[in-house]
Amino acid sequence: MKKNKVIFWVATIILVLWEGVMPLGTVLFAPEYVNAGTKPLGYPDYFAYALIICKVLGVIVIAYPKTPYRLKEWAYAGLSFNLIFAFISHAAVDRNIGYMVMPLVFLAILAVSYVYKKRVYSYPLTKARN
Repeated sequence: MKKNKVIFWVATIILVLWEGVMPLGTVLFAPEYVNAGTKPLGYPDYFAYALIICKVLGVIVIAYPKTPYRLKEWAYAGLSFNLIFAFISHAAVDRNIGYMVMPLVFLAILAVSYVYKKRVYSYPLTKARN
């Protein structure tokens, strides 16, 4: 059980740092670089800010232990879509292998966090509403 918790928290902390702290730090301390990742892909300027807000909220939901189960599931799904679409964007636009592999690496770390979340925390099953 302790090994599962360590694996879960290491993967989750990596995600919090990469998907939450780094983007938020960019907004606060280096706003001129906020669009550095999305502008070359052809996305509008406001898209980077929306993406950062969603990433930060997602990792907060994932990292906070008392978050309701269904909300955690949505956060994992949202971050998964973000990483999958980042891979697709880089594959379609710049075809840089490094930029294409990075989202897949973090998707794998997200998957580890998700799998070990289920092993560490038990959530009561809820009845479906009629």
